[in-house]
Amino acid sequence: MELEDLEDLVKARRMCRDFSEDPVDGTVVDRLLDLARRAPSAGHTQGWAFLVLEGVELTRRFWQADASPEWLASPTLPGLLNAPVIIVPWASRQAYERRYAKADKATSALGWSVPYWIVDVSFATMHILLGAQAYGLGALFFRLRPGAEEALRADFDVAGEWSAIGALALGFPAGSQGRLRPPRALRPVEEVVMRGAWRK
Repeated sequence: MELEDLEDLVKARRMCRDFSEDPVDGTVVDRLLDLARRAPSAGHTQGWAFLVLEGVELTRRFWQADASPEWLASPTLPGLLNAPVIIVPWASRQAYERRYAKADKATSALGWSVPYWIVDVSFATMHILLGAQAYGLGALFFRLRPGAEEALRADFDVAGEWSAIGALALGFPAGSQGRLRPPRALRPVEEVVMRGAWRK
């Protein structure tokens, strides 16, 4: 891949909120998950896991856990419910505590000012988003509603040490690339890049 190809991929990526019902080939899903597991992680801990829900039966169980009955009866984003794949990324703080207690590290992750288990699973999730763009798929990362993590944990037997960072809907975009609203303009580079000193 040329650098220009990567630039085009990153620039083209958008969140998709309107999906067709067309299924996603399981091989493609597997490749996206393989990209996720290749993300960088502190101490190469790889303290992530992905709950993959494919097909109407499993995605319906997800929405029953994550959405209120009122929203499901009259959804503000009805095309989102068509997504044939839902991926829930989970992070394990304990995995980092175990890794950093080993002899080659011999430090503690408990005092970190940044929760790198969340940073690392976010890196991995971004790999999925970029991979989805490369495969011509739409994807939307979104937060879980309060109480949904506990419901998902109970319904899908998720071990107690794992914490969900959100969910990712995956599928083929419907309509105009699956967008339901115009994108907000990017902040200009001079507002976000500080060279040599912080501008006030």
